[in-house]
Amino acid sequence: MIIVTGAAGFIASCLVSKLNQEGFKDIVLVDDFSNEEKNKNFAGKTFSQKVDRAVFVDWLKENEHMVQFVFHIGARTDTTEFDVDLFNKLNLNYTKDIWNICTEFGLPLVYASSAATYGLGEHGYEDNHEVVDKLKPLNPYGDSKNDFDKWALKQEKQPYFWAGLKFFNVYGPNEFHKGRMASVIMHAFNQIKETGAMKLFASHNPNYKDGEQLRDFVYVKDVVNVCMFLLNHRKDSGLYNLGSGQARSFKALVQNTFKALDKEPEIGFIPTPEDIRDKYQYFTEANMDKLKSIGYNTPFHTLEEGVEDYVKNYLMDKTYY
Repeated sequence: MIIVTGAAGFIASCLVSKLNQEGFKDIVLVDDFSNEEKNKNFAGKTFSQKVDRAVFVDWLKENEHMVQFVFHIGARTDTTEFDVDLFNKLNLNYTKDIWNICTEFGLPLVYASSAATYGLGEHGYEDNHEVVDKLKPLNPYGDSKNDFDKWALKQEKQPYFWAGLKFFNVYGPNEFHKGRMASVIMHAFNQIKETGAMKLFASHNPNYKDGEQLRDFVYVKDVVNVCMFLLNHRKDSGLYNLGSGQARSFKALVQNTFKALDKEPEIGFIPTPEDIRDKYQYFTEANMDKLKSIGYNTPFHTLEEGVEDYVKNYLMDKTYY
């Protein structure tokens, strides 16, 4: 039995699909399941049961003997939310509870950390445990993820195998429910279909031209491939970056979206909202050496490959993965 929390969400539902493809059917889905739009993400997938997240900790204590692996992907991920108590409850303390149960009963654990822990990148983007205490995230979401990473690294008692995955800018199918928090590709797709054009944030940094702000965009199919690798690897515990390892510009991202739609690019620029302007990241790029050093050698999608697959095979017909 494999546990997947956040199972109605974007990344976790894609992981369930990948597990099914690899022959895993005894999967327990954990989420709140109250959002019908999100629930479409696991329609047609094979699983053994659903467990509400509110009772999952107790459920796990009672059923640990049947569990082989825990993927804790569920989290409050809204970077515009500033309720620290909410993040402490849903991200920090909830993950501590799962960690402690996995430690007590010898269950391997992979959990979702985030590249949001790196803040403005003052200390680089290397998944070195030595820098975790120095990191300064830009919002309560990033704080909650870094607070757990710091806590985990200080624990004398740990699951026999654990990995915290620092997701960079993940994009791909099953994010139809995410609204404002959906990837730029999905927003571009919708704007282009509606208006024939796309507006990006202008640069307010003299070192970057408009649209040349850089991010590490990683396709969700690559993310779940790494999860499957760790399911089988089960050693070399620690924090791991999970990006493509290649920073690309928002302009390139949108140009490739136009290309996938067989349209000529028409890109305009609007001022970055003042409430996020001083916390806006102009560059992120995952150092992927650590993951490669433990044997992961599957090539990642290029931005061109990922955008084409996402647009043509999922967004065009609103298809789920």
